[in-house]
Amino acid sequence: MPATDNGRIVITGLGAVTPVGNDVETFWRRMKAGDSGAGPITAFDTEAFNVKIACEVHDFDPTEWLAGKAARRIARSTHFAVASAKQAVAHAGLAIDPAVAHRHGVAFNTGGGGASSMESGTRRLVARGPRKANPFLVTDVMPNAVSCLISIELGVTGPTTTSTLACASGNYALLEAYRLLRSGEVDAVIAGGTEAAITPLIVATFSRLQALSTRNDDPPAASRPFDADRDGFVFGEGAAAFVVETERHAEQRGAHIYAEVRGGAVTADAHHLTAPRPDGAGAAAAMTRALESSNTDPGEVDAVFAHGTATPLGDVAETLAIKAALGDRARHVAVTATKSQVGHMLGAAGAVSALAAVKTIEEGTICPTINLEQPDPDCDLDYVPNRARAHPTGVALVNAFGFGGQNVVVVLAGTN
Repeated sequence: MPATDNGRIVITGLGAVTPVGNDVETFWRRMKAGDSGAGPITAFDTEAFNVKIACEVHDFDPTEWLAGKAARRIARSTHFAVASAKQAVAHAGLAIDPAVAHRHGVAFNTGGGGASSMESGTRRLVARGPRKANPFLVTDVMPNAVSCLISIELGVTGPTTTSTLACASGNYALLEAYRLLRSGEVDAVIAGGTEAAITPLIVATFSRLQALSTRNDDPPAASRPFDADRDGFVFGEGAAAFVVETERHAEQRGAHIYAEVRGGAVTADAHHLTAPRPDGAGAAAAMTRALESSNTDPGEVDAVFAHGTATPLGDVAETLAIKAALGDRARHVAVTATKSQVGHMLGAAGAVSALAAVKTIEEGTICPTINLEQPDPDCDLDYVPNRARAHPTGVALVNAFGFGGQNVVVVLAGTN
C-alpha cells in the first residue's frame, strides 16, 4: 500500500501484562534473561487434570486500572486489555482531546474474550438457578468488550473494533491499525491483543486435543519450541498494547518513535480447523505477501519472531514456511519463539511477539528460544537457543497462525 502524505505508520507507545512482568520494562528484562513464566496452575484445582501447569499472570490488581464496578464486573481478559492500553497511552504521552477524539481509534483483539466468565456463569446457573444468573454476563463475555471498555476509559470516539482470528488475533490488530491509519480515517490507534482463558473447561479441552505439554514436574522446561522433545504448548495469558500513529501526527506532538509498521498480510490454509498445512504453504504465502505489500526484500529481514508453539506439527510447518518465503536468507536470520518463555497466550500471542520485536529493533538484542537442548533435525534454522544475543535488527517479521488456518504476518522495521 503506498505511503500517504502523513508519512510512515509508526509505533510510539507500548504496554504489557504478561507471565513474566506486568509492565514493558520488567517483561523485556526477563525475556532477555531467558526467564520462564511457567508454573503450577493456581487458578483452579488441577487434581483431576493431566495438565497442571500454565504461564499465569501474577500480582495483577485490576483496581489499579479500573474503578469499582468496572473492576468487579468485567472479565479478566478485559482487565488485561485496559491495563496494557493505558500503559501504552501513558508511554506514548498521548493526550486524547475530546475535540479530536474521533481521530483516534481502538483495534484490540482477542481469541475468546470473556470465555472464562461464560464458564463460571454457567456453573452459577446450574448451581443456583436462573433467578441468580449474572445480569452482567452478556457484556462480560462479549469479545468486543476488550476494545469498547478501552474506548470508554480513554474517551476514544473513532473506529473501535475487535476481531477474532484465534491465535493470530493479536498480530492482526497491528495490521488493522495500519490499514485504518493508511486510509486517513484516524491519526492514532490503540492496538493490541488480550486473553485470559486458563479455566478448567478450556484447559481440559486443549488437553483432550493433545495440544498441551504434560511436563508437569518441570514447568519452566515444558515449553520447548523447535526442540526434538517438545510435546505441546504451555497455556499462557496476558496482553500487549501499542499506540500506532501516522509519522506526521507523531512528529507534530514530539513523540518518540520506536518502530515502523511497514505492512503485513493475511492468508488461509484452507486445510483443517486445528492442524496446520504440513508443508507450511499458507504461512509461507502470508510471509511472502507481507514482504511484497510492504516493499521489503527478503534480504532485508534480520529476524523472525516465530509462532513457535512447540507442537510437533506446527514447528516443522513453520520452519518450512520460513525457508520457502525467505529462500537463502532463511539461513542468516535469527528466529526466536517467545512462547518458550510466556507460553501460548492465544489471542495475545502475536501482540506479545510484536512487542518483543519492537524491543529488539530498539535495543539490538534478541531474546532467546529457551529449552532448546536437542534440536529437531527437521527444524534446522537459527532459533537463538537458550541465551539472548546482540542482534542489530532493521527488519523483523512477526508470525501468528491461528486455529482454522488463519495466518497473519506483520513487517516491523527501524526508522533510522
